[in-house]
Amino acid sequence: MTMIDQLKRAWAISKKDIMIYYLKGPVIIFGLLFPAFLFLAFMIGRDLPVDFLIAGLLGMTIFFTSTSVTPVIAPTETQTRNLERLAASPVSITTILLGDMLASVLFGIGISLVPILLGIALGVAITHPFTLAVAIVLASFCFSAMGLIFSSTPTSMTSTVMMISTMVKFPLVFISGIFIPVGELPQWGRTLASISPLTYITDLCRYSFQETNYYSVQVSISALIMFLIIFMIAAVKLHEKSLPKRL
Repeated sequence: MTMIDQLKRAWAISKKDIMIYYLKGPVIIFGLLFPAFLFLAFMIGRDLPVDFLIAGLLGMTIFFTSTSVTPVIAPTETQTRNLERLAASPVSITTILLGDMLASVLFGIGISLVPILLGIALGVAITHPFTLAVAIVLASFCFSAMGLIFSSTPTSMTSTVMMISTMVKFPLVFISGIFIPVGELPQWGRTLASISPLTYITDLCRYSFQETNYYSVQVSISALIMFLIIFMIAAVKLHEKSLPKRL
């Protein structure tokens, strides 16, 4: 079977995921409401520049939306027995995961337009639109692949998977320069920030809006690509081990 055939099957899986999972409760709660309320709690009562706030909101929105769809799909399909039909079809695990990831990427990119439009309405200028577009696409792929790792847990309970993902995602928000710029963190804080993929998309957003960044654009983009490769390889390996336990 050619690569084009596998890509067509991945796109078919992606369209199925879009129709079924976009309006699921966990997706709405953890992908939309949670980052919005967290951001409001941070913003209220603080005199901060609007472009600083929008850059942080955009990074957090991409992170939470892109990691909210992929963890839900595998446990739900285990519960509904759809996974058995997919496993019996002429598609590889990589193709199935790619289809799930594409649905999540489209969701992440689409929702990222909300803070961007909000920023434009508030007078925020995008000084580097191409860099911002590349950053959003790369980050959506990276975080979607990260979500696939969470969904590798062999369970049919979405609540279990979302609990695990929240335990990982929540600390990342506070070490990734969203609330305090990386350059203002102590040395140990900058070291922790460097191991979080969220740090690099936030830095790219700040560069695109404010022209202020801690890492160079090349370093941030390279880091997102590196994390994407690591997350995808790990997701494939973990799902290969967990799939027999789901069937």
